[in-house]
Amino acid sequence: MDFAEYADKVRACWLGKNIGGTLGMPFECKRGVFEVDYYPESVLGKGPIANDDLELQLVFLNAAEKYGQALNSAILGEYWLSCIIATISEYGAGMTNMRMGIPPPFSGYYGNHNKDSCGSFIRSELWACLTPGHPELAARYAFMDASVDHADEGVYGEIFCSVVQSAAFVEDDRFKLIDIGLSYIPDDCGIARGVKCVVECWRCGLDWKQARVKLLNAVPCSFGMYSGYQGRPAEPDVPVGPLGYDGPANVGIAILGLVYGEGDFSKSICIAAGCGEDGDCTTATVGAIMGIIGGTASIPEKWTQPLGDGIAIGCIIHDGSVTYPATVTELCSRICRLVPVFLRSPRESIRSMNYYTVSETGQIGIITRGKGELADRKEYYGIFERKETKFHYERQPYAIKESNTLYEATLDTVDGISIHEGVQKKFVLEFNNKRITQHWVTVKWNLPAGWEVSPGRETAVFLDQQHGGTRITERVYWITPRNLDTSRVEISVEIWTNSRVSTLFFPLTLVVD
Repeated sequence: MDFAEYADKVRACWLGKNIGGTLGMPFECKRGVFEVDYYPESVLGKGPIANDDLELQLVFLNAAEKYGQALNSAILGEYWLSCIIATISEYGAGMTNMRMGIPPPFSGYYGNHNKDSCGSFIRSELWACLTPGHPELAARYAFMDASVDHADEGVYGEIFCSVVQSAAFVEDDRFKLIDIGLSYIPDDCGIARGVKCVVECWRCGLDWKQARVKLLNAVPCSFGMYSGYQGRPAEPDVPVGPLGYDGPANVGIAILGLVYGEGDFSKSICIAAGCGEDGDCTTATVGAIMGIIGGTASIPEKWTQPLGDGIAIGCIIHDGSVTYPATVTELCSRICRLVPVFLRSPRESIRSMNYYTVSETGQIGIITRGKGELADRKEYYGIFERKETKFHYERQPYAIKESNTLYEATLDTVDGISIHEGVQKKFVLEFNNKRITQHWVTVKWNLPAGWEVSPGRETAVFLDQQHGGTRITERVYWITPRNLDTSRVEISVEIWTNSRVSTLFFPLTLVVD
């Protein structure tokens, strides 16, 4: 992909995000069908409206600039605590957990009644724009991001949207994009059910209003009931879903706009806004997708002219170490400068493995996956990638991962971080050997006095290699807490390698409840 084409799609993505957020804001938290064809009078003439959908990503842009591929959920969590003042719903739950010493991904799960809600899929564009045409990379960063304050459907929602947007740099068929997004999440999750419902409605010839009703029955939510019908007749055929289970329906609404918009930017965003619920989030997401697909030429001037180039800020703060772009132009410039960092192969000695090229004249080109290679084709992957997928999907939100140059280690808490006096708890420690040579490692559990651990506080583990064996090694530990007299307990796991300097350290906060 030519860099100029890429840069144009990035700009269109964020213009679409800004437009969709502003258009959809007046319909947020409302239930019903709305006829939308342009900005409502309540927002017209005010420029872009401050919106967490876009703002939160400005914080994580700073993290991406500083840490590049070394980003992880813990880093994003620290940026969240330093720079974000929004404390409602899942945002507040994740923040409160991290202040309790509970790190991601546990922070996104523990006590979080909104873990399945909308606050993460709205943050998908940054990772897609940093990994254009590489949805397998976008999914990785989306998982890190979502785990800060979401779990389960909240995580699947951001993975799905980021994958679709990354793939949209290469693929413009909206149904193929949907299939690509679905290939990265579990077939039976709520996000998948909602998206599939919309596609089925389209294929059955239903109009978008009928599809909306079907969707809200397939994956009921309650987001639109915060303000409700506001004097309009209630719909007897639209149920009220459980509190906080809003991600599946609202991702479904964004896809409803994508499908029924039939490739037209204006039609797509107006349909999404017309469905209410989390209107700014759904409309901003489909606006970003449509922008990536069609570039700036696909966005009519009637949408861009009232907003100009500015970015409004309302829920983030400066802590002295971050800088926020004031315009869409500046935002896109900073993202585009980062692409060679995020598309550089971890195997730096093999230049051909990089996903970008630099010509003799200094022109950058982006090497994307082919259209037929965008789906999560697990049969193409080796054992390492299969385990990565398992970590992302089957183990969230109970596992944490650390890595050094020799191996990766995953500490799986199996059922969370709660403990009880005298009740045995299972932990699974899994190693993925990166090297062609075997290793002996020592695992040491640092536990309070009186606690019991089997097979022992300090054990030796042999890490096999792939050649002639398997580089995946798993050990199960059983820990029995004793003498619990505090609300939380700090433990840790140390891992060091025989005759090598590399070590790993897992700090872990356990909650007595």
